[in-house]
Amino acid sequence: MSNVAKAFENGRPALVGYLPAGFPTIDGAIQAAQAMAKAGADIIEIGLPYSDPLMDGPVIADAVHLSLTNGTKVKDVLATVEAVAATNTPVLVMTYWNPIDQYGVRKFASDLKQAGGAGLITPDLTPEEAALWLDASDEYDLDRIFLVAPSTTSERLAKITANCRGFVYAASLMGITGTRAAVSSDAEGLVARTREHTGLPVAVGLGVSTRDQAQQVAAFADGVIVGSAFVRRLLDAPDQATAIQAVTSLTEDLSAGVRAKKR
Repeated sequence: MSNVAKAFENGRPALVGYLPAGFPTIDGAIQAAQAMAKAGADIIEIGLPYSDPLMDGPVIADAVHLSLTNGTKVKDVLATVEAVAATNTPVLVMTYWNPIDQYGVRKFASDLKQAGGAGLITPDLTPEEAALWLDASDEYDLDRIFLVAPSTTSERLAKITANCRGFVYAASLMGITGTRAAVSSDAEGLVARTREHTGLPVAVGLGVSTRDQAQQVAAFADGVIVGSAFVRRLLDAPDQATAIQAVTSLTEDLSAGVRAKKR
């Protein structure tokens, strides 16, 4: 069982937190992600900044733009992974496929493994196009997390989940990332349909930003994924100390919501 899978074996749903590498600075991103791990995040996603983030909402897109403006490279993403993995919290890289393809799939898998990374979340990669990644992830024992959505058919659910390892990422609504006033009504049904095809944990992302929402999702999902809410805290912070305090406070709040649900 991978370290990611083990994070779901603690008697309650897991909290998964996302931040892009290089934002607000390379060191600032590391400090913020380490603070999230210390405050109760069970798994950390490190975003690999990309110039054409089609699925990202305005909050994450702004952060990614600032990261790229800072000159963040793949080597900085891997250094961030290594620093966060040192907290003994499983670390995944969330990335569009083009940067991995350009870097070299097998080389990235090797370098990610060496950095202590646990695997990849690839929102724009389908299993049919993932042969190189499937082979490389097998070779280097890395988890591979593909996405399912409310529009995903039963046939596609079977195909996607058969190729996942670690957990399945259930995007609770169609469209771009961002916080929402309420969790999508499609989320619970999507989790139930996904479980018909796999014994892997199913974690829900897109829209969660508050303790109440985290508790609501934790009532039916194996994991709660939060991204934009963390990024917004960093965007709004006037300095690094305030940013760390804000991220820590939000993590503790979300963690309390998740932990309110016992399996």
